[in-house]
Amino acid sequence: MNAIDRRRFIKQLGISAASIPFLIGLPSLGMGSPVRPRQRLIIMFSPNGTIPSEYWPEEAGSDFKLKEIMSPLAAFQDRMLFLHGISNKVRGDGDNHMRGMSCLLTGIELFPGNIQGGSDTPAGWASGISIDQEIKNYFQNREDTKTRFGSLEFGVGVTDRADPWTRMSYGGPNQPIAPISDPYQMYEKLYGQLKEKENLQSILDDVRGDLSKVRMIFCAEDRRLLDDHTALVRQMENEIKSGASQKLRVTPPHFEGGVADQNDNVPRLSRMQIDLLVNSFVNDMPRVATLQYTKSVGSAKMNWLDIKDGHHSLSHEPDKDETAKAKLVKINKWFAGELCYLLEKLRNTPEPGGSGTLLDNTMVVWTNELGKGNNHTLDNIPFVMFGGGFGFQMGRSLKLEKVPHNRLHMALAHAVGHRIETFGKRELCEGGPLSLG
Repeated sequence: MNAIDRRRFIKQLGISAASIPFLIGLPSLGMGSPVRPRQRLIIMFSPNGTIPSEYWPEEAGSDFKLKEIMSPLAAFQDRMLFLHGISNKVRGDGDNHMRGMSCLLTGIELFPGNIQGGSDTPAGWASGISIDQEIKNYFQNREDTKTRFGSLEFGVGVTDRADPWTRMSYGGPNQPIAPISDPYQMYEKLYGQLKEKENLQSILDDVRGDLSKVRMIFCAEDRRLLDDHTALVRQMENEIKSGASQKLRVTPPHFEGGVADQNDNVPRLSRMQIDLLVNSFVNDMPRVATLQYTKSVGSAKMNWLDIKDGHHSLSHEPDKDETAKAKLVKINKWFAGELCYLLEKLRNTPEPGGSGTLLDNTMVVWTNELGKGNNHTLDNIPFVMFGGGFGFQMGRSLKLEKVPHNRLHMALAHAVGHRIETFGKRELCEGGPLSLG
C-alpha cells in the first residue's frame, strides 16, 4: 500500500491523525519499515598533546604492540584503530592551542576576534559547524534516527570560562556549545522534567474511539500488535503515576550527593558522567555525545596521581626532562583508563531490542588538540578509534602522511549515510573521505 492509498484509507475510515502513531508498523497497512541498526558516535577529548614515544605503536598493520600510555586498553586491541599521521591543517588567526581546540571538530578557520593567545593574531570562535553536530543534525532530520536530544555534551573539570580554548563543539559559525561539567546538572537535564502524565492520558482518551473502530476491520495479528501498543502506553501511564520515569528502558544511575565540580573530584566526576552517558544511550536519548576532559591549555593538577604540577606546565617541559615525561605518561595513561571504563560499560551493556552490545554499534574517537605539548605541533594529532557500527576495519595501526583531519570527519559522516562532499575548509577535503574500510 503506497502513501496515497494509506492516506485515502485512513480518511475513508474517518479516524483522526492522532491515531496514526498507533497504526504505523501494522503489516497489513504496509506501514512497517525495516529496523536499521543503531549507530552512535562518542568523541572524547583530553588536552595538551601526548608523549609520542609512549603512545604510538611502532608497527603498522594488525600486528602492533601497545605502548605504556595505551596499555589500559589492551582488552580492546582487536576493536582499536590507530590513525597516525592525521594533521590539523587549518591556518589563520589564533595560536595552536586555540586552533587545535576550536578547529579540532570543525576543520575550518576561527573568526577574527579579540581573544589573545600565544600568537600575534587574536581570534574569535570557529566559523563553522563541528562534525559531531553535523552528524547529530543528520540523525535528527530522519524519523528513524531522531531522538529526544540528538546529542549530549559532557564535560569533566571544564571551567566556566568561555573562549576558543574551552569549546570544541559548534552548532554553526560563531555558535560554541558549552559542555555540561556538573553531573547533577546533566542528571536534571536527562531525567528531571519527565512529567507528561496528562499528555499521555489525553492521547489515549482522544484516540480510544478511533482505535475501537479500526480494530474491528484488522486481522488477528494486527489486532494483537495494536493491543500491545496501547498496553505499553497504559503501562507508561502507571509508571508515571507511581513516580517512575517515562519511556526509560533502564532507570537512572544512583549518585552520591555533594560531589563538588572541582579539581580533586575529577575521578569521581568522570565516572558519574560516563555512567550518565551510557545510560542516555540505553534510553536512546542521543545518538551522538562528546566527553571533554578539562580544556586546551588545561592546567588540572592530578593530585589523585600524586602529581602536584599543572598538566599544561608539565607539557611544556623539554624532552630531556625525564621526570616531567614520566608524569605526563602517567597523566595520559589515566585518561586511557577512563576511556577503558567507558568502553567496558558499553561492552557490558546489551543493545536494547537487538543483539550484541552498545559497543557493537558505537564508534568512540579519542583525540587531543595537539600532537605534542612542548612544540605545539598540529601534526600527528592523537586520533584513535574503538568499537563498531561504522564499517571500519578495526584492530589496526595505520601510518598516514599528514592527512587533513577534514577527511577523517568526512569518513565519519559517510559511515552513517551522510554523503557530504566536503566538511569544514573545502580545500582540505581533496581526496574525499579517508578510506577506513
